[in-house]
Amino acid sequence: MTNRLGGEKSPYLQQHAHNPVDWYPWGEEAFAQARERNVPIFLSIGYATCHWCHVMERESFEDEATAALMNRYFVNVKVDREERPDVDRVYMTYVQASTGSGGWPMSVWITPDLEPFLGGTYYPPQARPGTPGFPMLIERVHEAWETEPDRIREGASRTLQAIADAVAGDAVAGDAVGPDDMVEPDDSATHETGSEAGFTYFHRTFDSKYGGFGGSPKFPRAATFHFLLRHYARGGDAQAAHMVLSTLREMARGGIWDHLGGGFHRYSVDAQWHVPHFEKMLYDQAQLATIYLEAAQLTGEAGFADVARDTLEYVLLDLTDPVTGGFYSAEDADSLVSEGGSAKAEGAFYVWTDVELRARLGDDYEVFADHYGVRSAGNAQDPHGELLGKNVLHQARSVAETAKIHELDPEALGGRLAHCRKTLLVVRRRRPRPLRDEKVLCAWNGMMISAFARGYQVLRDPRYLEAATRAARFAREALFDAQRDRLLRRWCDGESAFDAYLEDYAHLAAGLLDLYEAGFDAQWLHWAAALTDRAVALFHDDAGGGFFATSGDDESLLLRLKDDYDGAEPSGNSVLLACLARLAVSLDRGDLRDLAESTARSFGPTLCAQPHTLPQLLASAGLVWRTPAQVVLAGDTDDAGFEPLARAVHAAYTPDLVLVHAQAPSVGGHLCRGEVCLEPTVDPEVLLAQIGPVTFEVDGE
Repeated sequence: MTNRLGGEKSPYLQQHAHNPVDWYPWGEEAFAQARERNVPIFLSIGYATCHWCHVMERESFEDEATAALMNRYFVNVKVDREERPDVDRVYMTYVQASTGSGGWPMSVWITPDLEPFLGGTYYPPQARPGTPGFPMLIERVHEAWETEPDRIREGASRTLQAIADAVAGDAVAGDAVGPDDMVEPDDSATHETGSEAGFTYFHRTFDSKYGGFGGSPKFPRAATFHFLLRHYARGGDAQAAHMVLSTLREMARGGIWDHLGGGFHRYSVDAQWHVPHFEKMLYDQAQLATIYLEAAQLTGEAGFADVARDTLEYVLLDLTDPVTGGFYSAEDADSLVSEGGSAKAEGAFYVWTDVELRARLGDDYEVFADHYGVRSAGNAQDPHGELLGKNVLHQARSVAETAKIHELDPEALGGRLAHCRKTLLVVRRRRPRPLRDEKVLCAWNGMMISAFARGYQVLRDPRYLEAATRAARFAREALFDAQRDRLLRRWCDGESAFDAYLEDYAHLAAGLLDLYEAGFDAQWLHWAAALTDRAVALFHDDAGGGFFATSGDDESLLLRLKDDYDGAEPSGNSVLLACLARLAVSLDRGDLRDLAESTARSFGPTLCAQPHTLPQLLASAGLVWRTPAQVVLAGDTDDAGFEPLARAVHAAYTPDLVLVHAQAPSVGGHLCRGEVCLEPTVDPEVLLAQIGPVTFEVDGE
């Protein structure tokens, strides 16, 4: 059978297209049916590579009896949160407010007027301590709706109004320090206070043994790294850089890093970065590749550059559409255990038994096992501490340590280990692959354009500049409606859909700015400016400052919320603020400068009271209150003297620098701060001396 999701392009919705549940996509057809039947809507939100979404589907949505109850009592709606972050954001706000937590799959019951009255995340088929079984919950919701529908509607309306009032209160608090009211402390002092408070918070929660912040599970929250490196670069405590560099090294040793195929898994279930949740998300690859590139610039340490390079290579090979050049969204954590079978397991594609490794590696097994922590009983544990008989590859020792134990030459050992990795990668590629979510999302592609552009700047591989350029062209062709002057959120299987959100405009504009600074093609600078101007028109909050996440065009959305948290993905406000500051310098636009300042002010209370919630915004605010310096590279980019200047600037860690190209009859480069410009030079060393790049002595950690 095929339900109403059969015509949808989303891989997540397609996964549910053959459930016995009579699913509807989000839209007026479902809303009208709920009003006509006078029944609640059961709203289920998830995404294609969500492990617990798969579990709930197998246990409940594929079960005929459970599906019959759902169809009898509700109108059932499925939403891909990655296609519709606007819908997800509204109902996640409710779930978090009513339960104190959130996650996916998200399960929410809403009235025919779309007001939520009960919500949670995953529900098992049978009751567990503290959690009702899903069929039992269905019956309870139905009984309550049948007996007290007016009470449920009234309660839902009151709850929604309380949330709306809280959101409005946040806006008023922001407006209280708007451009006309911010007198004391001054803006730079506010930023310094927030930066120091943010550093103190992360320093207090830093795991000095394994890196990262807090205990398990551990997430590679790139926005935190982004802020800490800039805090150090702007004169902050050297411990800020140390925390980032230590964490990046530990992550690269751990199982969260794919030692065979490159790329990072979503997070680690333990504190040691050893056993990951195995899904791979595009936004993680983009942000972490960029951070590792910055670490390489800062320290000159080759290992950081190697991880960045291998991450970019993974994306080129496994997450790039070979025809369009767009970047796919993710790879699943789950995969078939064996070819031709039906059983799936998380990490099946990535883990190894001791027996298999012995058979594949032969005489190299012992040194490989010692180096990568392989154990005969397995090295991966379940939540109860029991060994599962599987091994997650992680660097248990350095090459020097392994070489010493086995009395080998380190260089020769490195060659043997590389040969082993290639052998196992060939074997692994014959296994059933995890599902790949092949939808192309505007915001995530903007992040990846930025990563490839930065990759070209640091690693000088022309393929990376070409990858960024192809993706930018594809975004303009497939994700931009020129007639309406609107970006679109998603492309999949030839179809572009959904008006884009603040995060899409912000991330794509940021990626285009990095692409311009990599290859100096002015078309990307001008499109970045046009997208930023359009974002201001669509999303700016004229009353409270800052930017809403949505344009307000969709009447089905009951709340218009702001992006005010830098989580796995940095918020649209944080990214757009940096775009405003950079463009103000690049194009000498005072209007953008003023808007950047008022936006930073609007978040002043949050930056001082809860800086750890917006580390990327803290980093972006530094661009506003410090006014980036500008390096002008003049001349023909094909001139032999131009490349050495560009290469020198690109290799340096200069987070508060804007790079522009100017046509001129002769090549030269110079630094400008405000209205003061230094003497142009053709000597890369002289130019670097003008810039004063930020460095970090590894031995001084």
